[in-house]
Amino acid sequence: MAVVAYNAPQSVQEAVALLSGSAIKTKVMAGGTDLIIQSKSQTIEPLQIVDLKRIAEMMGYTLTDAGLSLGPSMCCAEFTALQDVKALYPGLVEAAYLIGSTQVQGRASIGGNLCNSSPAADTIPALIAVGAQCVIASAAGERRVAVEDFVTGVGRNCMQPGELLQRILVARPDPGTRDAYLRFIPRTEMDIAVAGAGVSVTLDHQGLCSAARVALGAVAPTAILVAAAAAALIGTSIDETAVAKAAAAASAAASPISDRRGTSEFRRHIVGVLVKRATLIAKERALASL
Repeated sequence: MAVVAYNAPQSVQEAVALLSGSAIKTKVMAGGTDLIIQSKSQTIEPLQIVDLKRIAEMMGYTLTDAGLSLGPSMCCAEFTALQDVKALYPGLVEAAYLIGSTQVQGRASIGGNLCNSSPAADTIPALIAVGAQCVIASAAGERRVAVEDFVTGVGRNCMQPGELLQRILVARPDPGTRDAYLRFIPRTEMDIAVAGAGVSVTLDHQGLCSAARVALGAVAPTAILVAAAAAALIGTSIDETAVAKAAAAASAAASPISDRRGTSEFRRHIVGVLVKRATLIAKERALASL
């Protein structure tokens, strides 16, 4: 694509006006690590870039008794350094840390990873596991969408022309609630997931699981929330039997493809292994938070 216009608005209202009033194709840049590559490999169709990195509220965060309100354009390097956030949402921070190299971390953002809507995105299953909500802004106002409903297909999401992702909201976890994220890649680093799993569990003071969320990445056209895997954990002490059932439910829910990075059979197996391991990590973290 040929970039014919670049704008760096100072407010959400200004950004929305640019998106809704453009006569040419417009792309939002939260980090640009995917957008720049995509713009070089496609047609010469005119393109307007709207860079969100100059909007202060989209670059910051607040952490209150209600929970986390995250600006979707905050770079991953800054996000992963937030110790107060890491203490409450360790799995989400783990997922953000896995996006690219040190250099990429300085530009890439959770909002950009979410809006790029890759099936293999690391932060999407992690966001689903913690029950994150998207605040979407447009000229008509705001609306909220759960992250599991945000992505609608490979590289597609629910946002309409003129809309942008304004905030990511995550409720503050109760004592006894913690998350974890794991992925499998063929290399030791800087690769995209062959399979990924985000798990959040809540334990009561008797050590029984009262709530859980299990989300999978890279094993379906979109990241998926697996209610059957969560159900296998609830009411148990998250023992070996319960974890095995959750892993089996995750494998059964997966519908992966085969490619040169892994067969569908392998992906289905390994995502169950990841769910088992992530669940046990989340359990230990939850016990420590009681």
